[in-house]
Amino acid sequence: MTPVIDTSSLKIGYLQNVVHNALDLQLYAGELTSLLGINGAGKSTLIRTICGFQPPLGGEIRINGRLLNDYSQSELSQVIGVVLTDRIFAGGITVTELVSLGRYPYTNFFGHLTTNDKKIITESIESVGMASKSGNYISELSDGEKQKVMIAKVLAQQCPVIILDEPTAYLDVTNRIETMSLLHRLAGEQGKAVLLSTHDLDLAIRMSDCLWLQEKGRPMICGAPEDLILNGSFAGFFDKKGIIFDPATGKLTAEKPSRPISVTGDSNTSYWVGNALIRNRFNPSSEEESDIRIHCFSPDKISLSVPGAEDKTASSVAELIKFLISAG
Repeated sequence: MTPVIDTSSLKIGYLQNVVHNALDLQLYAGELTSLLGINGAGKSTLIRTICGFQPPLGGEIRINGRLLNDYSQSELSQVIGVVLTDRIFAGGITVTELVSLGRYPYTNFFGHLTTNDKKIITESIESVGMASKSGNYISELSDGEKQKVMIAKVLAQQCPVIILDEPTAYLDVTNRIETMSLLHRLAGEQGKAVLLSTHDLDLAIRMSDCLWLQEKGRPMICGAPEDLILNGSFAGFFDKKGIIFDPATGKLTAEKPSRPISVTGDSNTSYWVGNALIRNRFNPSSEEESDIRIHCFSPDKISLSVPGAEDKTASSVAELIKFLISAG
């Protein structure tokens, strides 16, 4: 498969501060790619460079096989749609009016919208589930709804590439999930190459087809989330300064966990029991060789067996943890 965006020996940063060099990256149609890294890793610098907002210090960026520098600004606006992390303050215009701005790369000098333009605008609004609020002012929308409208705007541009800088930064947990799910669906259904930066590790693992792990001064690590977890790349990227990445759960913990505790039984209850164990610095395991055993019959019936102590049955996860801590 030919990448929509392909970089070769790309060097990014500033004259007195090189962030990365020799970046060889590929972005593919139909995939959602998430860019992960701590603050200062250079995520925004990379995104600005790929979008053409900031010149590279070296190397090449190709879009559909053509050098980025060969595109005019007008041509580039028909290829890459960008949603930045800034809050939206266009409160005095309606949803339809804001989404209409995405058609300006295709309109004439006077910005006249044709029947086809209006059809594309309507379809873009419908694609993000905002048809019922197409006449509402932006100031009347929640942060999550505003983000959907901005995504509709780039859909109206009909670009093969959509790039977003921390699109979930100001959203609550429900809207973060909904936004990531929407972007993944649009990538698959409309064949878009979607790249976004995020700090949300859990959602990036669950929703992304590909991850780019970025850290200043280290080579970029790229691949499917599952492959990066299974081959140890995640652990190598995150295991430092007292932070431990657990490949069994896909979660970060602040300290090295204690000896393993066997957790078996109902899968849903076992998962959340494991979550509580990690939080309390225990090490859940699906293996049964541990001498401390937990069996989950249901959320309100969880048995605990500890050597040298009487077996107990907890009626909740909180009660189970109290039993476990008291057992030493």
